[in-house]
Amino acid sequence: MKIFVDTSAFYALLDRADTNHKKANAVWIGMLNGEDTLVTSNYVLVESFALLQSRHGIEAVRVFQEDILPLINVQFVDPEIHRPSVAGLMAASKRNLSLVDCVSFEVMRASGIKAVFTFDPHFKEQGFTVIP
Repeated sequence: MKIFVDTSAFYALLDRADTNHKKANAVWIGMLNGEDTLVTSNYVLVESFALLQSRHGIEAVRVFQEDILPLINVQFVDPEIHRPSVAGLMAASKRNLSLVDCVSFEVMRASGIKAVFTFDPHFKEQGFTVIP
């Protein structure tokens, strides 16, 4: 099964002080031991790099780049995904919904991905199966 991985999951996995770290670690180990294909977008990577670097420094980014990303299939966003994502963001008119979230929804729909490793409630609101 294909599973999309969101910034919130990456962050919880890498930050031991995060309230979701233990859950994230257990899910991550389970996914690695299974036959799931893990997918994310380059927009999620930009968001994750920025968050990790601002909160934990470049060494955290290096760990992410070297230890986590080799296990992930990265889909690069093209204009056909970007445009409807921006339109979705504008139509939603929600202050706490990000462009990265909207891009993630579009990537998942375009790729037929129904499950997402996340701690962000917006994915469930969009009808995706949320892990954990």
